[in-house]
Amino acid sequence: MSFWKVTRRFRAVFLLALSCFSLIILTQVYTPAASLPPVDSWPSPQVHSLPPTLANWQDSTDSGDYFDRIKPPKVGHLIWSKFPIRVYVQPPVNTNRSLEWVEAVLGIVREWGVYLPLVVVDSSEVADIKILIQAPPLRQGLLRSRSGESVYELYTRNDGDKTVLSHRFSVYLNPNQVGKYMAAVARHEFGHSLGIWGHSLMETDVLYFAQVRNPPPISVKDINTLKRIYEQPTRLGWEF
Repeated sequence: MSFWKVTRRFRAVFLLALSCFSLIILTQVYTPAASLPPVDSWPSPQVHSLPPTLANWQDSTDSGDYFDRIKPPKVGHLIWSKFPIRVYVQPPVNTNRSLEWVEAVLGIVREWGVYLPLVVVDSSEVADIKILIQAPPLRQGLLRSRSGESVYELYTRNDGDKTVLSHRFSVYLNPNQVGKYMAAVARHEFGHSLGIWGHSLMETDVLYFAQVRNPPPISVKDINTLKRIYEQPTRLGWEF
């Protein structure tokens, strides 16, 4: 085979690989807060009570989970303890596509709402999770072409006479996604924001690490993993 044929074949394979690689959903970013107390003063990790929606969840199929793939940050598992979780969905501009996007995202919130108490709020200022129709911010060392990204931030909030360590999420969904892929990215990223801080190795799970041709619904393994996460200790939601 001639040099040029080899070169053309290599280039074709490289471009195909690059196009597949660009579909990988790069997520999971921590934005440090400016005014957090020192780490050594953070609350000790403790276990919260399960919300009834998860406490009542039973897997009759014994499908297992991918809990071993979840890598919590130093604050502990990213568990919500104050319910309902307040979700803000960026409102549409006056285009059919934006209306379609919002309806799809609200549908995803309802899907996950079967397993954790959620409420949609009108103000981003009071939201625990903000879902934004924006390309993920450019970050050094990450691919430019990303389908979505989940970013969490730690902060302190007043809960009566107590100061509690808390977190909030911003979920960025690339507006270039369309159809079933738009919904798939939203379903995946929202799963991260609910606490699944890792990826499955199975294409049949929503938290699979890459986009697939036929995006799956929320799987039994997704919920089994979510329940195990909410049974773990965390510093979040506890008093300083």
